[in-house]
Amino acid sequence: MDVFKITSPTGKKIPFILSIPHSGTFIPDKLLDKFNNEQLNILDDTDWFLDQLYDFAPKLGVTTIKADLSRWVVDLNRNPKNQPLYNDGRIITAICPETNFNGEPIYKKNYNLNHSEISARVDNYFLPYHQKLKQLINYFKNKYGRVVIWDAHSIKRFVSSIHENPFPDLIIGNNDGKSCDKQITELVVKQLNQSNLDLKINTPFKGGYITRSIGQPEQNINAIQLEMSKDLYMKNNESAYDFEKAQIIKKLLEQTFSTIIEKLT
Repeated sequence: MDVFKITSPTGKKIPFILSIPHSGTFIPDKLLDKFNNEQLNILDDTDWFLDQLYDFAPKLGVTTIKADLSRWVVDLNRNPKNQPLYNDGRIITAICPETNFNGEPIYKKNYNLNHSEISARVDNYFLPYHQKLKQLINYFKNKYGRVVIWDAHSIKRFVSSIHENPFPDLIIGNNDGKSCDKQITELVVKQLNQSNLDLKINTPFKGGYITRSIGQPEQNINAIQLEMSKDLYMKNNESAYDFEKAQIIKKLLEQTFSTIIEKLT
C-alpha cells in the first residue's frame, strides 16, 4: 500500500512543492470493519478532487506529493502529539480522529481506538509522508537555496462546529506571517485578489501542522496554505466535480503559481 504519490514535473524542476494531504480515500482492509459503514460511504471530511483541480502543476515544474490514505486513518495535517492547532472552542479533530467535523462518530460503537493503535498509524502512515516532504524540501533547498511549499485544502462552505458563519471563498494561512516570507504572501494575495472572490488571511485558518512545522522563511523555506470552499469547483451539495466551475478557479490558481515561479526563477 502506498501512503502517498509523487507526481514529478513534466519539464524542468523548480523549487516548488504542492502538498495535498487530505484528498486520499484509501483505508487499509484491516481497519475497514472498524468504521461506521454509513460514514464510510460519505467520507465527509475528504478534500475531494484537489489533485484534479491542481493537475496543471507538473507542466509548470512543480513537484506534487498527495496522500492516498484517508485522513480518518491518520491526519497528516495535525500535530502527532495531538497538541491542538486552535484554542477557540471549535471542533479540532485529532491525529487519528474519532468523529467527523460535525462531531458524529466515525467508528462502530464497539471499537476502542487505543494509544498503541494511534502510535502504529503515526509510524506507518504519518511519518513516511512527512519524511518524504522533508526530503523534497532538503533537495530543493540544497540545490536552489530556497523552496516554496503550497499546502492545498478545501472545505464545505459551512461547518457550524468550526465557525459560526459560512467560510469565505479563499483563506490564505501563513501562521500569522511565521511560515512564509512577507513578499511571497503579498504576491499570492495580490494575484488571488485579481478575481472577485472573497479572500481572507489567517481567518479562520492560519495553516495546519504542515505549514507551521516546515515553514522557516528566515531559512528560505516558505510554506503557505490555501483553504477554499468546495462549492468553487464542486456541485450537487459539494459532492461532485463541476468541470465548468472548476475551470475558473483552476485558471486563477495556475496564474498564481506562475507568478510565484517568476519570482523564484
